[in-house]
Amino acid sequence: MTDAPEQPDAPAPEAPAPDTPAPDAPAARNDGTSGGSEASAVFAEGMAAAARRAGFTPAAEGEPISGRALLAAMGGIRGLVEAVIPGLVFLITYTFIRQLIPALIAPVAIGAAFIVARRLVRQTVTPAVGGLVGLIVSAVLALFTGKAEDFYLPGFWTNGAYGAALLISALVGWPLVGLAVGFLMGDGVSWRAHASKRRVLTILTLCWAGLFAVRLAVQLPLYFSGNVEWLGAAKLLMGIPLYAPLLVISWLMVRSVYRAADDDAKK
Repeated sequence: MTDAPEQPDAPAPEAPAPDTPAPDAPAARNDGTSGGSEASAVFAEGMAAAARRAGFTPAAEGEPISGRALLAAMGGIRGLVEAVIPGLVFLITYTFIRQLIPALIAPVAIGAAFIVARRLVRQTVTPAVGGLVGLIVSAVLALFTGKAEDFYLPGFWTNGAYGAALLISALVGWPLVGLAVGFLMGDGVSWRAHASKRRVLTILTLCWAGLFAVRLAVQLPLYFSGNVEWLGAAKLLMGIPLYAPLLVISWLMVRSVYRAADDDAKK
C-alpha cells in the first residue's frame, strides 16, 4: 500500500526477506484443467506479497510491535533513506538555486547511486530501480512542462489510483486490505463470513483510502497555486509520518480481530 513512484509520500517497504524468491506458481497442465487453480494460486500469492510489503508480516507472526519491527516493515534504514532523500534533495536544490535542471538532475543521480550501492553490498536492487524509474518519470514531466511542481505529478496519479481502488473495493464488499491480509494469514476469503473480521478489514481499507484522499486534499491546492516549497514540504510530512502510525494501527486491529476469532474457535 505503498505510493510508488512518489518516493517521499510512501516508502516501498520490502518484504522481511527480500532476497528470498517468491514460490513458483503451479505448473500449467497441458489439458488446461488447472488454469483456474493456477490463477487462484498466483492471485493468492500476489495478495499475500502485497500484505507483506505493506508491513503486515510482524503482526501476522505475532512479533511485538516495536520500533525495530516498524522500521523493518518499511524497508529498514536503507528503505527510509531511499524513500526520503531524493525528494528532499529536489526540494532543497530548487529552493536555493531556483533552477529546474540542476534540481532534477540531483535526485535522479542519487537514485542511480542507490542502485550502485545496493549492488556493491549484494542486496536486491529492485526497490532502488523502481524508485529511479519514478524519479525519471517525474523529472521528464517537469522538464517537458518547465514547471517544478510537475515533478510531483506522478504522486498525485498514484495517490488517486490507490485511493480509488481501495474505496471501491470496500464499497463493493471486497476490501483490498481484507484480501491481502486474508491470503497472508492463510484465511483466503473466509474472513468475509466472519462479521468482526469483515468489519475491521473494511474499516482498515477505508482508513488507507482516506490517507490517500487527505494527501490529495492538502497537496493539490498547493500544486495548482505553484507553491513548490510548501508542496514539497507537505509531501514529506504526509509521507512516512502518516504512513507509520496507520501501519501500527493496522497491525493492532488485524492482530486483535484474528486473536479474538481464534479464541472463539477454541471455546
